[in-house]
Amino acid sequence: MLHNDPIARLTPEVVAWRHHIHANPELGFQEVETARFVAEKLRSFGLEVQEGIGGTGVVGTLRAGSGKRAIGLRAELDALPVIERTGLPYASKTEGVMHACGHDGHSAMLLGAAKLLSEAPDFDGTVHFIFQPAEENEGGSMKMIEAGLFERFPVEAVYAVHNWPGVPFGTIAARAGAQMAAVDNFELRFSGLGAHVAMPHLGDDPILAAGAFIQSVQRIVSRAVDPQTPIVVSLTQVHGGNVGNIVPKEIWLQGTCRFFDPALSDLCERLIGEIADGVAASHGVSAILDYKRGYPPVINTAEAAALAARAAAAAVGPDNVSTEFKPSLGCEDFAFMIRAAGGCYAWIGAGEVGPGEGLHGGRYVFNDAIVPHVLRYWQSLVAGALPKVAP
Repeated sequence: MLHNDPIARLTPEVVAWRHHIHANPELGFQEVETARFVAEKLRSFGLEVQEGIGGTGVVGTLRAGSGKRAIGLRAELDALPVIERTGLPYASKTEGVMHACGHDGHSAMLLGAAKLLSEAPDFDGTVHFIFQPAEENEGGSMKMIEAGLFERFPVEAVYAVHNWPGVPFGTIAARAGAQMAAVDNFELRFSGLGAHVAMPHLGDDPILAAGAFIQSVQRIVSRAVDPQTPIVVSLTQVHGGNVGNIVPKEIWLQGTCRFFDPALSDLCERLIGEIADGVAASHGVSAILDYKRGYPPVINTAEAAALAARAAAAAVGPDNVSTEFKPSLGCEDFAFMIRAAGGCYAWIGAGEVGPGEGLHGGRYVFNDAIVPHVLRYWQSLVAGALPKVAP
């Protein structure tokens, strides 16, 4: 019966924690109160707790039995600079900041797993519950790694989940190999003399150069890469000029590249530079490129992915587990942790959503009904990774 099911009993408490975190969002590396809330809960469950790792990161450690093996489970603390438009009773109290990606749910569910496992430690070994700052664009996982995360808390693999709107509710998806893309970002400036619009011959026109670049750079996707290789090159910002009758001296562009093959990072940097220089030379302006390498691809290791699939089957049933699907060209800084320690990143199906209600939107609403699925998944994963040895 439900009242005898510890996960059913725990779920309302986890949802309440999620609503509290949602109402009090904090941006990357500013998650002071969120980290304090997490640390206090972990201590109340009897875990060893270390704070301030890589900024505002928190690690809670739970040991059971005499086993020497250890794994890590990770969730994110940070919110986004998004104006909330949900109208929920627990909506963000901080104007312009919102948990629009589900990190509030991920943290609350990992706290729930810590409490569940502390009350019934049906495993042999050590679990490190990792709460990382600044997943959104700031690379908080790398900051934790640089601060000695895996030297201080060694693991044989690390695992994470992410709610995934659009994936059928009640399903879990994890695949060996690439699940999320790498991301590189770039900024480009075309500079010249500018001119009065009535006398364009007395100057030059960075706007024309920018327009030519925007068209030409797409040849990377259409002509420089095997068409069966997933890659996206997108321009996301173009700025320049502030007077209606003056051709500006400078145009600034920003863009991003997404791909699964890490070798494409070098190719994109080289070709974007060559295209920019060629366009600049043909238009009589100069080009300065600042190419920034971002998150690597999330590449699940085979053994960890297999363990995750078995745990998912135990949690939601074998028919609701997907291991063969198209990866996403979205990015995720959990890639750094998998690259350092091995592991697996899984999507938790949150069901269908309407326009503007997906991740990073102001009307996004985390589906609290996935909480028991994730608690069972974490419980099964830990039991499978750190099995008790029969006496």
